[in-house]
Amino acid sequence: MILSASRRTDIPNYYADWFMGRIREGYCCVRNPMNPRQVSRIDLAPQAVDCIVFWTKNPAGLLPRLKELRDYTYYFQFTLTGYGRDIEPNLPDKREKLIPAFRELSEKIGKERVIWRYDPIFVNEKYTVSYHLKAFEEIADRLAGYTEQVVISFVDLYAKIRKNAAAHSIRDTGEGDMMRLAGEMARIAAGRRLRIESCAEQTDLETLGIRHGSCIDRERIERLTGCRLAGEKDKNQRKECGCLESVDVGAYDTCLNGCRYCYANSSDKKAAENARRCRWDAPLLCGEICPEDRVTDRAVKSLKDHQICFDEL
Repeated sequence: MILSASRRTDIPNYYADWFMGRIREGYCCVRNPMNPRQVSRIDLAPQAVDCIVFWTKNPAGLLPRLKELRDYTYYFQFTLTGYGRDIEPNLPDKREKLIPAFRELSEKIGKERVIWRYDPIFVNEKYTVSYHLKAFEEIADRLAGYTEQVVISFVDLYAKIRKNAAAHSIRDTGEGDMMRLAGEMARIAAGRRLRIESCAEQTDLETLGIRHGSCIDRERIERLTGCRLAGEKDKNQRKECGCLESVDVGAYDTCLNGCRYCYANSSDKKAAENARRCRWDAPLLCGEICPEDRVTDRAVKSLKDHQICFDEL
């Protein structure tokens, strides 16, 4: 099983205590977002978890506790953009805090296990093409040697974000701006020896040197674990997504980053209310298991093909 922690919320930033508590207990529970009365109990024993993929904009909560994950294979998807606090209101300063945190994380676990994400990209009167290219180049300069890869994507205007999008003039990126941005970003990345990929993009950018990527990446996980994997494409993601199947242990409407382009929160108020309900010793990230809930053990298994494990050859 590949564990996603999490597309739905920033666990390393806000819920590291809860997550590490569940690691110690050996299981967690996840409420089905499409059927709230259905709760799955997830085995978190090292033999059941092939790899953990962390998604974060600030790993500070996990940085001092990485030794507690010594029995697990894991890597980080670390989003670091050029937006200011009008768009990402609750993040610390990028130059003073987050770039140093990225570098510290890389030094602790290795550059192959920290992927830089510059996404989602949108263009408005403030965040112009020129602005993004300047920000991207500055961050690339600061992260060169601390990561192998950068991932880009362009904003998708989901129904949940349309109100925020209108308030901040967030709009779909036109094809001309998209191609100019992608082409220049590919050039900048190449100059810093960074592989650049796109995330779930409908537009084919391969002619610019940007291949379609996978955030939960079979090739990377095979390299980190030393074993071939037998999993399939994640059928719960968009058609354009190339991610390997995974189990997400997060919860929607719990992230406190407050990003104005976020699809995972319906409102800041609801996220704050749910965060206050989090108990660090509870099986669920948010709330309690109720008598009317149906709790079932989720059938999980290792995706490793132990007949083809490179570290045994």
